[in-house]
Amino acid sequence: NRIIWKKQNRSPCGTLEQVQRNSPPLDPEVLSVFVPPFISKEEIQTTNVNSSNFNKTKRRSFRKKKERPKIENEKNPNGEQKAPDTEDISVPKDIDLIGLPQLCFPGGLYVTSESKEDHIHFLVFTDVCGNRTYGVVAQYYQPMQDGYISSNGQAHRESVQTAKAFGCFVPFAICVISRYPYFNALKDCLSCLLVHLRPLKNLDVDDRIKEFAAKLSLIPSPPPGTLHLIFNMKPLQIVFPSREDPDSPIIDLDLHLPLLCFKPEQVLQIITCILTEQRIVFFSSDWALLTLIAECFMLYLHPIQWQHTFVPILSRQMLDFVMAPTSFLMGCHIDHFEEVSQEAEDLILINIDNGDITHSKSSVDEGVIPDVPSQAAETFIKSVESLQLHYDLELCHLSSNTDFIELQMRRRDWQQKLNTEVQQITLQLIVNIFREVKDHLNYEHRVFNSEEFLKTRAPGDQPFYKKVLETYIFHSFLKARLNRRMDAFARLELSTQSEEDRLNSMLDSPRRLTVEKMASKRFNPQYMISKRMVISMPNLQDIKPHDSPARTSSLRRLETERGSRVRGLPHSPWLTFRIPEIHFPLMSQCVHTYYTDFINHLTRAINILQHNSALLARYFYLRGLIGLMQGKLLDALSDFQNLYKTDIRIFPTDLVRKMVENMPPFERSLADRKPELKRLISQVMEKQREVTKVDDHVKNFKLPKTHMQLDDFVKRIQESGIVKDIDTIHRLFDALTVGHQKQIDPETFKDFYNYWKETEAEAQEVNLPRTVLEHLDTNECVYKLSCSVKTNSGVGKIAMTQKRLFLLTEGRPGYVEITTFRNIEDVKSTTVAFLLLRIPTLRIKSVSKKEVFEANLKTECDLWHLMVKEMWAGKKMADDHKDPQYIQQALTNVLLMDAVVGALQSSKTIYAASKLSYFDKMKNEVPMMVPKTTSETLKHKINPSVGETFPHAVDVLLYTPGHLDAADRIEDARPKLWCALSEGKVIVFDASTWTIQQHCFKVGSSKLTCMVMVEQSQVWIGSQDAIIYIINTHSMSCNKQLNDHRSNVMDIIVENRNSVSSLDGTVIAWNISTLKVNRRFQLPCKNLISIKLHDNRLWCCTGSCIVIVTTNGSPRQEIKMEENLKDVCSCFLCFQLFPEEDQVWTSCSGSSDLYIWNATDLSRTPQKIHLQDCLEITCMIKVKNQIWIGSRGISQGKTRGKIYVIDAEKKTVEKELVGHTDTVKALCSAEDRYVLSGSGREEGKIAIWKVE
Repeated sequence: NRIIWKKQNRSPCGTLEQVQRNSPPLDPEVLSVFVPPFISKEEIQTTNVNSSNFNKTKRRSFRKKKERPKIENEKNPNGEQKAPDTEDISVPKDIDLIGLPQLCFPGGLYVTSESKEDHIHFLVFTDVCGNRTYGVVAQYYQPMQDGYISSNGQAHRESVQTAKAFGCFVPFAICVISRYPYFNALKDCLSCLLVHLRPLKNLDVDDRIKEFAAKLSLIPSPPPGTLHLIFNMKPLQIVFPSREDPDSPIIDLDLHLPLLCFKPEQVLQIITCILTEQRIVFFSSDWALLTLIAECFMLYLHPIQWQHTFVPILSRQMLDFVMAPTSFLMGCHIDHFEEVSQEAEDLILINIDNGDITHSKSSVDEGVIPDVPSQAAETFIKSVESLQLHYDLELCHLSSNTDFIELQMRRRDWQQKLNTEVQQITLQLIVNIFREVKDHLNYEHRVFNSEEFLKTRAPGDQPFYKKVLETYIFHSFLKARLNRRMDAFARLELSTQSEEDRLNSMLDSPRRLTVEKMASKRFNPQYMISKRMVISMPNLQDIKPHDSPARTSSLRRLETERGSRVRGLPHSPWLTFRIPEIHFPLMSQCVHTYYTDFINHLTRAINILQHNSALLARYFYLRGLIGLMQGKLLDALSDFQNLYKTDIRIFPTDLVRKMVENMPPFERSLADRKPELKRLISQVMEKQREVTKVDDHVKNFKLPKTHMQLDDFVKRIQESGIVKDIDTIHRLFDALTVGHQKQIDPETFKDFYNYWKETEAEAQEVNLPRTVLEHLDTNECVYKLSCSVKTNSGVGKIAMTQKRLFLLTEGRPGYVEITTFRNIEDVKSTTVAFLLLRIPTLRIKSVSKKEVFEANLKTECDLWHLMVKEMWAGKKMADDHKDPQYIQQALTNVLLMDAVVGALQSSKTIYAASKLSYFDKMKNEVPMMVPKTTSETLKHKINPSVGETFPHAVDVLLYTPGHLDAADRIEDARPKLWCALSEGKVIVFDASTWTIQQHCFKVGSSKLTCMVMVEQSQVWIGSQDAIIYIINTHSMSCNKQLNDHRSNVMDIIVENRNSVSSLDGTVIAWNISTLKVNRRFQLPCKNLISIKLHDNRLWCCTGSCIVIVTTNGSPRQEIKMEENLKDVCSCFLCFQLFPEEDQVWTSCSGSSDLYIWNATDLSRTPQKIHLQDCLEITCMIKVKNQIWIGSRGISQGKTRGKIYVIDAEKKTVEKELVGHTDTVKALCSAEDRYVLSGSGREEGKIAIWKVE
C-alpha cells in the first residue's frame, strides 16, 4: 500500500509586505493526509468486495480544518460522528508528522514574488529495526489564496486579486510514501499529477489528490522476476519495475549517476569509506541528487548492506545530526558545507557538484581512506571506462521518433541495460575484494581466521583489510558466508571460479604456491617487497593431481573458454503487464469493477501461456494478490498454491500465513475440504512452528588457554584450519601426547600451531629460478625444503613436491632429479663413516636409476626417512585405488610430522612423528592388494564429501549428458554427475573433469530417493518427505515443487511427455510441461520400492510382489514372493528389466542370490544365480548386454563394497570389482561407456568404472 500525503504551509506573517521582506523561512505544516483504504467498511460489505476480517484497517484520510486535523467521515459503530477529542490519525509508525514537513521543504519554506519551476526530491525513512520507507516529494507554487495569511495564529482573509497584485506565490509539497524505492515511477506519477492540478481551483485540488492516492493504492507491487507493471497515468506510461529475484533490491533509479559525478578512482574511495564505516556526509545544491547518489552507493555494495544511520537528506533544522559519534551516511545542501566542516570532526565530506572528497578537521591524520586492493581496483576502473554513460551517443545513428511513449520506453530500455552493466561491474568489484575470505572460514565451528587472512594480503592492500575486518558490515557479510547463503555474491563467485579453483575444492591437503603461480609471482610488483606471508586453511590447496584420468570424447568434453557473462546478473528481456484503467469517481462499484477487470486480464494471460512457467508464476502471484484484495481468500490461496509448480521462490509465505490466521471459520472449513489447499495450509503453518533461530554467531580464531582433552583438541584443530579429518586429528593427538597424559597443554598447541604457520611462510618465500621451474609441472608445489646437505649429486637442498624429490644445488642454482615417488624402489636410513663419526644418511633407490641417491641429512635424516616413506606409500595407494586424495592425505601427514618434530624438540620426537605414518603402516601391516580386474576396470575415484569433517553416504547418482545450445552457457553444455547425499544435500560434478561444478545445495532435509532428468533443463528429485523437487539445470536451484504425494516418493520414470512418479502404492502421471496431473491410480499393494516402464506397461516392485499394470493402472500380471519363492523368507529389494532377453532380474533382502524371470511367462520358476562372497545385493543397473550388481560382500576377509558384472546372455559373472570399503549404495551409467558407483557413509566416495 502506498500512503499519500499532501503538505502545505501556514504563513506567520501579517501582511503581504512582510512576506516579501528578507525574513527567516516559514514553518511548513501538514494540510491533508490520504491513507488507504479509501472505501468505508460499510461500502465494501454492500458490494461484497471484502467480507473477510483479513484487512481490518479503517479509512485513514483527513484534511486540515483550521487548526486541528480531523478524520474524514469517520463514524462510530452506532453511526454517530466521532468527537474531535477521540480522533486518532493512524499513520505509518516510522513516519513523523511533525518532522516530515521539514523534509518536504529541506531548504526552508519561502514565499516568493514569482512562480518557480516544479521540482522533485526523494526521502528515505528508517525505523529502529532498520526497515526503510521511501518518499518522493513534488514541490510546486501557487498564487497566495484566501485564508493563508495569518497573524498570531488567527487567520485573515485577503482577496486573491490582492495576492496576485503583490505577486506572491506560496510553495506546496505533495509527498508519496511507499514501502518500496520506486523513485523514477513515483516521480513520473507526481509529474502527471502536477499537470492535472494546474488548471484546478483550490477546492478541487484535494479531491484530485485523493483520487491520485486511491489510484496508486490499488496498484500491487510486482513480484520478483522479469515482469514489470505498466499503467497509464496520462500523459505518461508509468512502469513499476520488479526486483530481479527475492533477495535482490528494487532498482528504479539511474545507477550510473555517481559515475557521471565522480571519477572511477573517487567512486572507489567512497566505496572504501562505506566499507570502513566512516562518518560520511554528501553535499549538493540539488536535493534530489543527495538521495539518488546515496542510494546508488548502497546498491553498489549489494549484497553487503549498510548497517548504520542512513539519512540522505538533512533539513536545516537537522544539521546537528552530523555531531553523532557513530557511523552514519547523511546528506546536506552545499550551502552548509563550511558550517558542517568546521563544527564536526572526523567527517568524510563528499561534494557531489564538483566531485571533491575531503576531510573535516580531525584529531588524527587525514589519510584515513585506504586504497581498494589494487587488482580489484584496476579491474573496476577499466570496466567503468568501457561503459557508454551518455544516452545521446546512443541516439546518433537512430532516426528521430515522434512517438513520445516510444521515446520514453527506448530511454528506459537503455537505462535498464546500463543498470545491469553497472551492477555487474560493482558486484565483480565486491567479489574480487572478498573472494578469498572463504578460504579462511571454518563452517562447522563458524570461525574466521582474520589474522591469517590478513597475512595473505599483499602489503599494499593490508591497510584496507585491517579497517574493513573490524566493521559490522563485514561481520554481517561473514554471517552470510558461514550460512552458505546463495546470494548474488555467491553466484558470481561460483560462476567466475577458475578451473584450478574448482580442482582445489576437490582436494584436501596443505596449500602452497604452484609452479605456475611461483613463476607469475616473480614478475608481480605486489610481491617485489620481501614479505613473510602465511596461508591459512592449509587443507584447501592449489594443486592438480598429475595422474587424474583424461576424459575421452565420449563424455563430450568441451574445451571452450569460459564465457564472460555473470551468472547472477544476466541482461534478461523485460516483460510488461498493463494494468487495466481505474475509473472514477471513487466508489465501491468502481473498485470492484477494476479488480474484476484485473483478474480477467490475468486469467486470459494465464490461459494463453502453458509452457513459460516463470511468467505463469508472476501472473498467479498477481491474481492471488488481487483476489486477496477482493476478499476471495480461497481463490487467492489456490493461485499462491500454483506457485509451487511454477516458481516457489516467490511464494509469499508470511502473507499466506497471515491470510490463514485471519481466515473466517467458514472459509477455513471450505479450504480444509480441498486436499491441495489443506496441504498448503498445513505446510505453511508447520513451517512457522519449525522456524528456529539461525545460529549466526561468528568467532575469530584464538589460541587455547587451557588444557585440552581429545574432543576439545579436535575442535581447536578444525577451527585453526590445519586439518578437518577427525581420524587424522586423533593420530595427531596421539603424537603430541607421547610420554605424557592424554591431554595437551596450551604451550604445546601454540608451539605446534606456530611451527605449522612458519613452515607455510617459508614455503611461500621459496623462489625457484626459471631453470628449475622448467623441470616441474605447472601444478606442482614445493612442500618441504631440507637444510643444505651434502649428497652424492652435489651440495644443495632437497625439495619435496607432491610428485617428486629433487636437489636444488647451491652456487649456481640448478636442478637434479632424485626420483618420483612412483619410481621409488627402496628407502633406508643408515650411517656412513666420516673420520671417527657416523653421519646419518638417507638412501633412496629408484627403479629408473642404477645409482642409489645418498644424502647426509644428519639430524634431519630420521624425519626425512619417515616423510619419504609416507609419500611413497601414499602414492602407491593413490595409484592402486585411482584416488588422488590419498596423495593429498599423505602430504598432510608429512607436514604434520614435520610440525610435531619442530614443536616437541625432545628425544621422542621421531617416535611421536611416526604416529602419523598412516599409509606406511597400512602398507607394512595390512597390505591391501587391489585385484587385477579391479585395477584394470577402475578409472578414477572422487570424494563428494571433501572438506567435510566426516564422509556422507552416496544415496543416489545421476549422469546427465552435455549439450551445446546457442542460448546456453559453456558450463551448461558440459556433462554432469549429480550426487545425492544425506539430509537432502546435492553435489554436482563437471563430468568432463570430475571437478565440483556446484557445491552442496539442499532440497528439503530428508533422505533423497531418486533423481531423473526429464528435460534438458530439468532434473526431478524424489524425497522421503513426499515432495518432488524440480531443479533448474541452468541456475542450479530448486524453483518448483510437486506436493501431491502423501508418502515417500520412491521412484520417477519418464513416459513420453509424461513423468510418472510413484510412492507408497500411489502412482501419479504428470505432464512435464504444465506440471498438471494427467492421471492418478492406486496399486493393489503397498510398500512400493521401484518402478520401470516397458512395452507400455508399468512394472512395479513392492516388498512382497512385482505387479505389471497398464499406464492407466489396470492390473495385468503379478509375481508373488510367497508363491514363487517359497524358500526365500524375505522381500524384494530391487529389480531390473532386460527387454532384449525377455528377462526380469530381482534380488531379495539379505540374500546373495539373483533370480531371473521370464518376462513373457512369469509363472515359470526363476533361474537363480549365486554370487560368491556376497552378503546382500543392494542395487543393479543394465549396461549394454550386462547387468551390474552393487552389493555388500567379503574381500580378503573383510567386509567391502563389491560390484558384480554379469553377462545377461550367458548368466555368468564376468568380473568381481572391489573398489569401496563400504556397501555400494548407488549405481548409474554414463552413456554406457562408464559406470559410476557410490558407497555408504563409512567411505562416501564415488568410483568411475570402464565398461567393456
